[in-house]
Amino acid sequence: MYQYSKRTRLKEGEDLFSKVLSGAIYGMESHLVHVEVDISSGLPCLVMVGSLGGEVKESGERVRIALKNTGIFLPPMHISVNISPADLRKEGTGFDLPIAVGVLAAMGKLPLDCAEGILILGELGLSGEVKKIRGVLPMAINAVKKGIRYCLVPVENQKEAAAAAPIKAAGVSDLVQVIEFLGLTEKERKKKFIKAGEHAAVCLQEKRKKEEEKQVDFSEIAGQESVKRAALIAAAGFHHMLITGPPGSGKTMIAKRISTILPPLSLEESLEVSSIYSISGGLSEEDGLITKRPFLSPHHTISPTALSGGGKIPRPGIISLSHRGILFLDEMPEFKRQTLDLLRQPLEEKEIRIARSRASFTYPADIMVVGAMNPCPCGYYPDRNRCRCTPFERHRYLSHLSGPILDRIDICIEAAPLDFHQLQSGEKGEGSDSMQKKVMQARSWQEKRFQKTAVRFNSDMKAGELEQFCPLGKEEKMVMEQLFRSLNLSARAYHRLLKVARTIADLEDSEKILAKHLREAACYRVNDSFGL
Repeated sequence: MYQYSKRTRLKEGEDLFSKVLSGAIYGMESHLVHVEVDISSGLPCLVMVGSLGGEVKESGERVRIALKNTGIFLPPMHISVNISPADLRKEGTGFDLPIAVGVLAAMGKLPLDCAEGILILGELGLSGEVKKIRGVLPMAINAVKKGIRYCLVPVENQKEAAAAAPIKAAGVSDLVQVIEFLGLTEKERKKKFIKAGEHAAVCLQEKRKKEEEKQVDFSEIAGQESVKRAALIAAAGFHHMLITGPPGSGKTMIAKRISTILPPLSLEESLEVSSIYSISGGLSEEDGLITKRPFLSPHHTISPTALSGGGKIPRPGIISLSHRGILFLDEMPEFKRQTLDLLRQPLEEKEIRIARSRASFTYPADIMVVGAMNPCPCGYYPDRNRCRCTPFERHRYLSHLSGPILDRIDICIEAAPLDFHQLQSGEKGEGSDSMQKKVMQARSWQEKRFQKTAVRFNSDMKAGELEQFCPLGKEEKMVMEQLFRSLNLSARAYHRLLKVARTIADLEDSEKILAKHLREAACYRVNDSFGL
């Protein structure tokens, strides 16, 4: 048990005040807050104010018992705790540790300036244990923007916090270590910190190697060359994709391998994705970073709130957790139409806006949607030897996919049933490594093209930018006019066809969009051959 000094600055009539820097998460936004503690003579109690949620209001009791079990008893005086700014709603348990440090400093057990310039976060157990919390990474990143260079966090969050270079993080496991750490000189403290950013870069490289060894490969797919080609184009331009076909034709296998041909996450993207997972509590304490592009496949019974995010305590949904990665919707027509229609705004604007009575929240949603579906409830249409679905059953099944959702899908391809010879040939198709190189080459074209704009991929281009980046020659305009009339394209479908053609041209290292690129892009439009 911690043996603390009997010396105290608390004297009759003396008021003491301390301030500790901490952080708060509200929706997807992180804020720096100050935990202010004042001890004065008066009715013995601990009062907490500052627009606090239920977990924060309970902090006072956790702090009191944790200090008692560490060997420190609160004096019979009036203790006031304010977490400012008072107009910002505070949720979560991460304020326990800064409150405890503020109380100790006000009591004289720690120097009043011991926590100056240090971001302090952590939950306390009744035994004095410091427990892991959510949202450390985005709060550390925000602290860096405000000029803070040090943070004190639970040991399980140490690597996560250290990834926010140039901040340096120290991890503690209980109150005893906290008191010992804050009692050290500045030179002695530096030995306890992880070097800023060093862990993040090393982690990114090492984890990528492990993931490359474990990942699946496109060479394992027998046949389906046309679907693999469509997947290559989708990955190169970050286009949304729909695969149709009977059960067992390899739709899910292909979808799961698309993430293997996407470019690896950059450190900036890794921090962005990791921040979302940190807020959701899904970040691994082993390395503190997400280094692989997300691939999420929710069940068709998922609720709208779970998909889009929100709730009483705002949290990112599955769409936001798929940010910079793939959202795979298997058996797409099995999802409720109301649930699928939630995708309409995120697919256009790359973010989700949720309005509540207290505030509005914006979640990131730059995702690539990959859907898979059967052509009918039994899956075997138009093979009438096996399909027994009535026209009404097919119509009701397909009606779950609304026109606006289908209009936002750039690439639609059919996975045909495999025959015996394809399965027995043993021939391997093009592997993920080769396909990824082609994707990277196409992305390099896009990077040069959009370097002075906010656009990142061909799929991001707005209608007003198509004339500049997708000019057509005389022959190509004639072909495009024919396609527009014959396919009865909407304005949105016309623009998306141009974007896909631009990606096909990039894959072939062609500076201009040619007629053959337009015709191939038109083959990937949703049409009657798929029963839609």
